[in-house]
Amino acid sequence: MAEAKRDYYEVLGVDRDADAKTIKRAFLKKARVMHPDVSDDPDAEAKFKEINEAYTVLSDDAKRANYDRYGDPNGPGGFGGAGMDDFFGGFDMSDLFSEFFGGGRGASRPRTRGRDMSISMRISLQEAATGVERTITYDRLAPCEDCGGTGSADGSAPETCPDCGGSGVVTSWQHTILGRMQTQTACPTCHGTGQVVGTPCETCDGQGRAPSREKVTVQIPAGVRSGQSLVIQGAGEAGVRGEAAGDLVVTVEVEQSDRFVRQGDDLACAIDVDAFEAMLGAAVDVPGVMPDETVTVEVPAGTQPQAQIVVPGKGMPRLGSPDRRGRLVCVVNLVVPRDLSDEQQAALTALARERGCRVAGSDETLEGMIDEVFSEDKGLAEEAEAPSGQAATHEAADDRPAKKPRPTKKRPFGKRRKKK
Repeated sequence: MAEAKRDYYEVLGVDRDADAKTIKRAFLKKARVMHPDVSDDPDAEAKFKEINEAYTVLSDDAKRANYDRYGDPNGPGGFGGAGMDDFFGGFDMSDLFSEFFGGGRGASRPRTRGRDMSISMRISLQEAATGVERTITYDRLAPCEDCGGTGSADGSAPETCPDCGGSGVVTSWQHTILGRMQTQTACPTCHGTGQVVGTPCETCDGQGRAPSREKVTVQIPAGVRSGQSLVIQGAGEAGVRGEAAGDLVVTVEVEQSDRFVRQGDDLACAIDVDAFEAMLGAAVDVPGVMPDETVTVEVPAGTQPQAQIVVPGKGMPRLGSPDRRGRLVCVVNLVVPRDLSDEQQAALTALARERGCRVAGSDETLEGMIDEVFSEDKGLAEEAEAPSGQAATHEAADDRPAKKPRPTKKRPFGKRRKKK
């Protein structure tokens, strides 16, 4: 039997009516103590995953509402539709905490400016044609709300680290078999920043930033292509103690359409054209890529199967110039009707015979056509075998009397004919 999970509110140590800020603060405090990088508890990793799962549910309004009502974040059925993280990727909160705790502990001096972050977004071809506004959820190191990003609990300004003198690194000497060697490592007091805070914030440990789940609205312009990126300045990782934040790079992926094939700003689609429309010419209406758009395609008389009809200005909008659009290339799919009435079929048969077409009607079966062909071939063969200079019909040849065969003389066996 699977082990029952603890109540998420109990895991974070908050009341069921706690607001979002209280839940976030409780999560950060517990995560700082229980993270595997800083805790000596043998079960630290499992406990950190537990509080991370609890925060993931309680920090999401929809999941929290389902959990409060049904006891399951995915609703009464125990499963739900894909959430925002499923569509947009997001980031692992445990990775952010590893960076949060591990930053400044390497051999080189860590950067204080926030790093750029990247995320992908999938949209439909129709959304790419019109442009769309999307709100995405992701995790990042954001300015600490408790200290306002300063890292100080009492608001005091940071001071120069007394151990490294503000350099962020400390030098040590070691005696080896190769002689005395010098090594430099990040200062353990200031974690490589070169500054220390007298009274560090308990939530962020003086860094001025803490893991947070953020929401940002992204404006996708019309005409965007798959693989293009949008940059949201300052939405990336926050800097240490008020330093500049990085950017958030959103890469757009345009899904394939079941109606259109995109080539640059041009669109290609297949249209069904009746055989009579192709013969006589017609105006065929097809749905366009824009919402409620109808495109009239002029099919010229005598159009052949797989012909390409180009409609200018009905393709994708050009990025940066949405008023200008590419072409719509319509590939003709010829449809032969199969529901003709008897009157229509008779009229069509008469027209076809008038044009000399090979049509099998009620009085001209395939067997009769074959017999006629063989009869004509037989007559031509007999005329070819007749003697030269005799042009006679089959009937005249039958009326002529048959010739008597000429008698042949037999000579005795062994007797030769005399030579003259």
